[in-house]
Amino acid sequence: MLSWLSLFCKPHTKDNLTITTTNSFIMKGYKDLEIYKIAFSLAIKIYKLSVELPHPDKFETGSQLRRSSQSVKDNIVEGYGRRRYKADFIKFLVTSHASCLEATSQAEFLAEIHPESDWKTIAEELDKVGIKIYNFIIYVEKNWKT
Repeated sequence: MLSWLSLFCKPHTKDNLTITTTNSFIMKGYKDLEIYKIAFSLAIKIYKLSVELPHPDKFETGSQLRRSSQSVKDNIVEGYGRRRYKADFIKFLVTSHASCLEATSQAEFLAEIHPESDWKTIAEELDKVGIKIYNFIIYVEKNWKT
């Protein structure tokens, strides 16, 4: 049976051992976290789509959306860097989740004022990663050993 952590990481061979976790899953770094991979990919999509927005959306809502979407991935990374201190790890994951909610709200706003665009899909993807981040926070709170 797979562990909860297997939902958030990919397996590696033992030759690459840096951090071992339960049930033969090995995390070499933050790039192994599924939430990071999704957040990184979404930040790139959001950047590319937002720079195509018309004025003034490109410089107002688009700019804020670029910052909040990048904050999602960046706070996952910074939290991972402080994972030795469980409270710090959780604090940065919570900030990542909050930034994800902010980005979702902004994407929903853009979907309403630009209904012909892909912003509705982006908002749905942000909502899904927000759920994954929240679930990872719960996992860390209950299972993370420092």
